[in-house]
Amino acid sequence: MRFSHLMLGAVALVAAAPAYAQEETEAPSELTVSGSVALVSDYRFRGVSQSDKELAVQGGVTVSHDSGFYVGTWASNLAGWGTFGGSNTELDLFGGFKFPVGEGTLDTGLVWYMYPGGADKTDFAELYAKLSGTVGPLGLTAGVAYAPAQEALGKWYNTGADAAAGVFNNPGDKEDNLYVSGDATYALPETPITLKGHVGYSNGNSGLGPNGTSVAPTGEYFDWSLGADVAVSGLTLGVSYIDTDISASDGAYLAPNFLTVDGGQIADATIVFSVSAAF
Repeated sequence: MRFSHLMLGAVALVAAAPAYAQEETEAPSELTVSGSVALVSDYRFRGVSQSDKELAVQGGVTVSHDSGFYVGTWASNLAGWGTFGGSNTELDLFGGFKFPVGEGTLDTGLVWYMYPGGADKTDFAELYAKLSGTVGPLGLTAGVAYAPAQEALGKWYNTGADAAAGVFNNPGDKEDNLYVSGDATYALPETPITLKGHVGYSNGNSGLGPNGTSVAPTGEYFDWSLGADVAVSGLTLGVSYIDTDISASDGAYLAPNFLTVDGGQIADATIVFSVSAAF
């Protein structure tokens, strides 16, 4: 579940280009429309599969103003742990403001995660801030995302067995969630290849929310990834090795929710492939 706008390193994201060209005699537009579409072999959100380790189709559109303000939306199909019923779709709405800070850029905003037609009390809001810049040939980004206490993040079930039985341990509970991340990129000179790395830390509740899932499975864990993007004929091909420090024993109490339909663990190491296009 959740927003891939913050999912740094789990899937390949590409820089967007202006959507509309202006004639030389016209004043330049203050608005830019950009976006991307992608096919990924597994939708991983902060290291955890939201598509039952299967394919996902994703896409989004952003409208940006010259002042730095922007709004947009992003969507993906879901399965398994990420399923909330209805259309089994995640639809993220976001808005924010980018502005220069020293030699870098600060990006602040709010994401609303929603699941059209899905279970009640699963939508939630998350604030985010990202500071990005360059150090020599490296592109660096430090990020923090904080979701205030909400029912969607509450510890309604203590275990996956309770969730499977439909027995609430603490219905209506509200909890918050913190995510801190760091990302680095390096474009290999005179090649279409960009190397990328990511590490993240989650701190939330150690149980399951109203629909039997959690933004921070096991309550506290690290995720990381290493990968590369290759620009080819207007497309970006990506590959990433993704892992977490959640062991099979750590997540056992979340079963059966924390397993794929064939019994596999959804936070174990994997390689994710992607192909994306910007517009």
